[in-house]
Amino acid sequence: MTTETGKSRLVEDMKAHSGQDPNHCYQCAKCSAACPVSAALDLMPHQVIRYLQLGLEKELLECKTPWVCASCFTCAARCPRDIDLARMMEGIRLSVLRKRGENKFGPAKLTPEQLEKLPQQALVSGFRKYNK
Repeated sequence: MTTETGKSRLVEDMKAHSGQDPNHCYQCAKCSAACPVSAALDLMPHQVIRYLQLGLEKELLECKTPWVCASCFTCAARCPRDIDLARMMEGIRLSVLRKRGENKFGPAKLTPEQLEKLPQQALVSGFRKYNK
């Protein structure tokens, strides 16, 4: 589904949720080379970004990569453009769940103190697990 400007709603939702812009990626694939769960993915991390860049929403909605992502942030640590792909994966998951009406747990349910003290990796992993 596209917006009036021709952009994918999934991409726009993912940007809003994650604060990340897939258009900053120049496809070096360092994220994919570093991914510890790449053997279990149907799309490599750099391919997910490319699908976002191309607006291939249907294909992204059908792939399992965002759900298998370990949210370990290795991809973000390796990225020469400082793109936080783990946040993008979370943004994709949240967008998909909201489209399905299945969002059960999110940051709005946590207190500001919890958001400040809990490690980001634990939050991302927890949201992924509780939002399936």
